[in-house]
Amino acid sequence: MADVRRVVYALRPPALDQLGLIGALNQQAATLRAGDPQLEIEIDVPDPMPPLGAAVEVAAYRIAQEALTNVARHARAQRASITITVGEALALTIADNGCGLPAQHLNGVGLTSMRERATELRGTFAITRPENGGTLLAVRLPLHRP
Repeated sequence: MADVRRVVYALRPPALDQLGLIGALNQQAATLRAGDPQLEIEIDVPDPMPPLGAAVEVAAYRIAQEALTNVARHARAQRASITITVGEALALTIADNGCGLPAQHLNGVGLTSMRERATELRGTFAITRPENGGTLLAVRLPLHRP
């Protein structure tokens, strides 16, 4: 039974059904802030969130979850932000003021999985080191309205 629960959670996190995308992102941010009270995480999303297809919603949540986890584990950041806008596509940006990517970084499992989630939906994924420091992740996911 535990294996079935893990598979189901991997397909669609229960937090999305229980809280919606905004609530699930807020819950993830609260969990990370509890582990590092010095980390401020700002979330700027449409309220109310327009209806999204299940695949887009799961991809946006999983990408944001992984990106925030990377910020908490590796960035040594004091601030991070998630911004979502919805138009013809869902645009997701995650920025932090941490140490940024090393000049010669290798994509680990986390970055690879984020890129794969975006490209599976025919979206785009870019991660850069802005001039002012930190890391900026930009994802665009085409919308397939429910």
